[in-house]
Amino acid sequence: MKNNPITIKDIARILGISASTVSRALKDHPDISVETKKAVNELAAQLKYQPNAIALSLKQSRSNTIGVIIPEIVHHFFSSVISGIEDVAYKAGYTVMICQSNEKYDREVANTNMLLAHRVDGVLVSVAKEATNFDHLRMMKEKGIPLVFFDRIVPGLESDQVVIDDEEAAYKATKHLIDNGRKRIVHFSGPSHLQISTNRKDGYLRAVREAGLTEDPALIIEADNFEKAVVAVRHMVDNKNLPDGIFATNDLTAVGAMQGLQKLGVKIPEQIAIVGFSDGRLSGITNPPLTSVDQHGYEMGSLATEILLQRILSSDENYTPVTRVLQGNLVVRESSK
Repeated sequence: MKNNPITIKDIARILGISASTVSRALKDHPDISVETKKAVNELAAQLKYQPNAIALSLKQSRSNTIGVIIPEIVHHFFSSVISGIEDVAYKAGYTVMICQSNEKYDREVANTNMLLAHRVDGVLVSVAKEATNFDHLRMMKEKGIPLVFFDRIVPGLESDQVVIDDEEAAYKATKHLIDNGRKRIVHFSGPSHLQISTNRKDGYLRAVREAGLTEDPALIIEADNFEKAVVAVRHMVDNKNLPDGIFATNDLTAVGAMQGLQKLGVKIPEQIAIVGFSDGRLSGITNPPLTSVDQHGYEMGSLATEILLQRILSSDENYTPVTRVLQGNLVVRESSK
C-alpha cells in the first residue's frame, strides 16, 4: 500500500506549530524566525515533502504549466522543438506537459481535453496530419487559454504562430537541383490539406516555372513517409519512368526514396539527385549524406515559448496575433551534387 503524501498539516503537527507558520516558513517569509525556518525545512526534507501543485494552481489561478501537443516525439525536428520549448520554459519557472498525437485526430482532441483538465496556462500546438476539424482548438481559445501554433498551423484560426518560410525553402531546394543540371524533378509531397504541404509544393512549382521546365502534375506524388517513398520509387523503376531529381517533403521520405532506389540498382546522385526537408540526424549518416533544408527546430520551439509566456503574463486579452517567420537554409551534401 502506498503511503499518503506528506502535507503541511503533518509537518505542523510534528513540530507543534500552526500550518500557516509552516507555509510561511517554506516560503522564507520574513516574519518567521530563522530557527523555525530551519526546523521546518529540515523536517520537510527528511519527510520528502512536495508541494501540492494542483492546490497551488487553484489558489493562484495559475498552474505555471504549459502544454505541448506534438505529432511525433521521435521525429528529430520535433524533438529539437521540444528542447527549445523546455529550455525557455524551465528558465521562466514553468513545467512542460508534452502530449503526442501520433498524427491522429482523436488523440489530438484527447490531448486537448487532458491539458484543459490539468489547468495549463497556455498551449503550443503543431497539428496532426489527420486533423481537418479544429473545434477542439477553437474551444481552447474561447476558454481564454493562450494558443501558439508552430510549424503546422490552422488557416483561419487567429492565433500566434511560428513557422519557417516553407515556400521559399522548397524553392531553394528545387532550384539547387535545377542548378545542378536536373530537368525532370519529382516532388514527394505531404497531405494537401496541410498548409506546409501546399507551401512546399508552391515553392517547388515556382522553381520549375522559373527555369522553364515542363510543369507535369504526374511529377507531384503524395508520399510523406519512408514506406510510401519506397513504393513510389519502385513504381517508377518498374515503369521505366525515372526522374533525374527528387525533392521530398521531409527527410524520412527522402531516405526511403534513396534506399528504395539503391536496392533497385539506381545510383545516387549519378542517376537521381535527392533533397530532403528538416536536416535531422539521418541527413549526415545516410550513404551518400543527404542534402536537406534546416528547419531550425530549436529556435522555433524557443521563440514559440517566449511568445506564449508573454501572452500568459499579459493582461491584454484583445491582443493582435503575431506570425514569426524563420528562414530555412539548404545544407548541401553528396546526395545532390
